[in-house]
Amino acid sequence: MSGAQKAGKRPDAPVALVTGASGGLGQALAVELDALGCRVAVHYRSSADQARAVSEKLTNDSVVVGADVGSWEETQRLCQEVERTLGPIDVVVNNGAVRKDALMAMQSPEDWHEVIRTNLLGSFHTSRAALPYMLRQRWGRIVNVVSPSGFIATAGQTAYSASKAGVMGMTRALAAECGRRGVTVNALSPGFMITGMTDQLPESIVSDMARKAPVPRFVTVEEVARSVSLFLDQDCMTGQVISIDSGVSIM
Repeated sequence: MSGAQKAGKRPDAPVALVTGASGGLGQALAVELDALGCRVAVHYRSSADQARAVSEKLTNDSVVVGADVGSWEETQRLCQEVERTLGPIDVVVNNGAVRKDALMAMQSPEDWHEVIRTNLLGSFHTSRAALPYMLRQRWGRIVNVVSPSGFIATAGQTAYSASKAGVMGMTRALAAECGRRGVTVNALSPGFMITGMTDQLPESIVSDMARKAPVPRFVTVEEVARSVSLFLDQDCMTGQVISIDSGVSIM
């Protein structure tokens, strides 16, 4: 193909950074990547003990790293620490996120900014820090965890929806930039899961959301995490949003 460049070889034991790995989905993603032969950097922002507990479940070399990915300086330090311990980062899974729901007319600008800062800027910071090495070696994987909220209008979620829709747009644009050098960029959109971000919802809302889905149940974090093998294996899949959401995004 005219203009095509040969991609590099997948490393035998890729170094994978999972942000927000101390939570339910982050833990499942870390465990799955470990099973796929990766050496995992388990990131946390404030839950150090939980992150260490995740690391103890992994069989390959791993490291626990704390940082606020909303800060460019802290993210640079984070990636330098991973490189010193495990080596340069081959795979980034941007899973870390916060949600502060409120009607916009009543929400503080500080809360709105914090959601955008963590979810959107955080995904940019980690991707930006790891990308130069991926491009040089002509192989890399960036997986951005998004949400059906990026597709579906939900009152009270203007900040969260904007952050996730922004990450989807970034995913597609970055995929267009990186594909010729063997770096793929995709997004994973989980449906409703019982995790730290949803387990405080009223039972009535949980039941209603599950009942309305075409597959009338919540997905499990393990079901979502198993999809990460597809992102690692496929050289020609890029710029895509893969939904594992019981069908809520088609409603």
